[in-house]
Amino acid sequence: MIVEAGHETSAAASLDALGSALRRLAEGATLDDVLRALVEAVAASTRTEVVVLRALDESEISFRARAVAASSTAVAAELEGSRLPAAKPAADAVGALAEQLGLAGSLAVPILVGDRTIGRLELFAKARSLGPEDEAIARLAADHAAFVLAGLGNGGGAYPLTPRELLRLGGDALATGLDEHRTAEQIALLAAHGTGAASTAVWRVDGARPQLVGAYGAAEPAPDGVAEAVVGRRSLTIGADSWVLQLGQPPFAALQLRFSQSPVPSDEVLDALTTFAARAAHALQSSARASRQSVELDRSRALVAVVGQAIAQLSLSHTLDTAVARVAELLDVDRLAVYLLDDEERLLEAAGRGLAGPHTRVAERLLELARGPLRGHDAMLIDEAAGDLRLAGVRDQLAEAGIEAAVAIPLRAHDELIGLLAVYPPRGRVLSADALSLVTALAAQLAVAVQNARLHEQVKRREAERREALESEQHASRTLRSLYEISQTFARSLSLETTLEAIVRTLAELLRLDAVGVRMPDERGEALITQKLHVRDDRLARAVEAILLRPQPLSPRLRRLFADGRALLLDPRTARQLGGSYGLLVPFLEKGSTTAIVPISTPAEVLGTLTLLSLDPGRPLGKGDIELALSVVGQAALALENARLYQQHQRFSETMQRSLLPRANPSIEGLEVGAVYESSARLDIGGDVYDFLTLEGGRLAVVLGDVAGHGIDAAADMAMAKFVFRSLAREHPEPEDFLAAANEVVLGEVGPTKFITMLYLTVDAAAGNVACGSAGHPWPRLVGPDGSVRALRARGLALGVESQQAYEAAREELPVGAAVVLYTDGVLEARRGPELYGEERLDELLGSKAHLPAEALARAVVEDCRAFTGGDLTDDCAVVVIRRTG
Repeated sequence: MIVEAGHETSAAASLDALGSALRRLAEGATLDDVLRALVEAVAASTRTEVVVLRALDESEISFRARAVAASSTAVAAELEGSRLPAAKPAADAVGALAEQLGLAGSLAVPILVGDRTIGRLELFAKARSLGPEDEAIARLAADHAAFVLAGLGNGGGAYPLTPRELLRLGGDALATGLDEHRTAEQIALLAAHGTGAASTAVWRVDGARPQLVGAYGAAEPAPDGVAEAVVGRRSLTIGADSWVLQLGQPPFAALQLRFSQSPVPSDEVLDALTTFAARAAHALQSSARASRQSVELDRSRALVAVVGQAIAQLSLSHTLDTAVARVAELLDVDRLAVYLLDDEERLLEAAGRGLAGPHTRVAERLLELARGPLRGHDAMLIDEAAGDLRLAGVRDQLAEAGIEAAVAIPLRAHDELIGLLAVYPPRGRVLSADALSLVTALAAQLAVAVQNARLHEQVKRREAERREALESEQHASRTLRSLYEISQTFARSLSLETTLEAIVRTLAELLRLDAVGVRMPDERGEALITQKLHVRDDRLARAVEAILLRPQPLSPRLRRLFADGRALLLDPRTARQLGGSYGLLVPFLEKGSTTAIVPISTPAEVLGTLTLLSLDPGRPLGKGDIELALSVVGQAALALENARLYQQHQRFSETMQRSLLPRANPSIEGLEVGAVYESSARLDIGGDVYDFLTLEGGRLAVVLGDVAGHGIDAAADMAMAKFVFRSLAREHPEPEDFLAAANEVVLGEVGPTKFITMLYLTVDAAAGNVACGSAGHPWPRLVGPDGSVRALRARGLALGVESQQAYEAAREELPVGAAVVLYTDGVLEARRGPELYGEERLDELLGSKAHLPAEALARAVVEDCRAFTGGDLTDDCAVVVIRRTG
């Protein structure tokens, strides 16, 4: 047995747990479900804090975590999907991971198929080493995992068992059956395979006539002789072509086995059947109890499934209709509705059933109560609506709508009140506590689903508008469709410069034009300025640029032409009247050159013009060329609009991000400080933040953190993190005290699924030391004057996960010339394909660049990450370097 912290777990219980996991396989569970059940069984059997099951990935260069069981949700989230190199020895890789997690004991067991390692089972204990008993269970679980990975992972697989083994293992698997019907079906199936019976049936005999609860085989089940056999004294009754096995003492059920020719049972089979009968009886009794207990659980699951399905559909009407229908069914009510607030704060019925009359006015009053006297209540219960003084102002509406009682649950998404779920039962009908809890939980999920559906429908509307605009531009014939597809390539770019270059170059090549230019209005909207020009022949570049780079006055006539969205094929007379750069084209037009002006516009505005120039009289611009240009320009307009919006959004994001970062590095005698922040290629605001503060005595306090998530919410949490640092650092200057205090503040401020990883350091230049605390953040590096690099190891849970956390502090000397380097996980997780930048590459760079000034060293780290990814950073990177100079 395994002894841990005063608790004992028998080997039988461990086997039952692993058997339960394998039973999931027999029931048709998915690979991930079976693997998750296995690691949970191992964790429960060995009483270890973390169990990870890794499988060799397709590239066979790393082991990827396929299933994780952990006592901490933060640790589980960190390990889920993580990879460890396959080439690295298992003991080294698992030992390093244990050290990173702050766990004392670790064990790695290979998952083998023959001589080939296809995976690894890793166990981690918090305050003890793992012994032979733990290893025995782990190896048994690894064998199970090998069967699952090699069998279910490839579409099949089974154990070659004898009938006796099948009955014995089948009985073990049935010991924890939960569903009576499925348990009875399993009993029948295993009994048939174990005895060779042609058909089997399980009968309940609680009443006068046996009741069929499970069967296997082609023959139609018939209770012949079952009742008589059950009331007899023999546990096994053998007939001419059938056996009847009593289940339970006193028997409450029977297992009937029919044979083509009844065999004489051997002692071995009789012994196995006796054990099997006891296990089967226990399984039937357990499953019956579990079935009764699972009724409420099934209702809860049904509601979760409703919301999950609605979220998956991402249709607002589908979400609401489904929720209303299932709430009515599960709560057995006929009258209910979901009301939502519109943009003008009006409450409107979004979905409902069984209601008529002015019930919305009643709902408005209920919403007023939710905002006022009953603010903060999860649910409002009105047992008798007509006599409730709180509804005195809507009694006429109550009577007209026939509302006798009400249960109202406010719908809140991100603390914002967006509507109301109201159930109107008959007077005197009281919802049970379970039912009320159920509908309250549904309301919380429904609010999120509504918000998601609204956002999705907004995206769908915009996408529909975009598709409609694209379709309106598709006038080219089928022969030009391939060229049209080419024109879409530049529409995917979010760079204005790249988009303009793609437009002019693509059209010049497709139409074999001498020059193509894009003009856009200047800031005052008085002239068209050439933003990009492409000339195919370098020998013509100077002459063409002299004409097409000139500003073109945006005359009223041009405005009217472009407002219609039609292309203009210039002739000498029109060009002379329009003047400007168009007037300079007159001599060329008179000699047979052709020029077309195509407006670039969205349904809302004209963004600019496209100038197409063919100097060859033998290759004039025709109708087909202009149609193709219009088709390409339709895409170009959207690309330009997206690029322009992207630039605006990017400027806003960068401004927002940098406003939360220090404007200047601190100036402290004896210290040199450098910091570099680089955002990734995404639009959202990242969650990286750092700040400095000078403490009493001249010490420098530094904080660097990473807020979970992106966007405006992350920015708000960044601001909060900066405020926490500024407000707590002087009161709690030591790392362990600061992080403990900060954790309590963050717990009250961030959402339940969010957290902040943080480093907090104090550097004393005069004393020559550094103190560091970590809340789930990558360890900083101490870089010596000689280029040596080592980690400042300080452990602690991320902020905002659990209350009352204690944090460690690492204290080290900081000699003159040495530097401490802080960084966010965007550095370590910079990605090139499946490969991460990682700690080893970082340490190598820091050692080779140790001589650089602080700012230059921080810049070198970020640039090396960028070079590693091959271009854009995959995540925001923040690097802070503090070097002691004297």
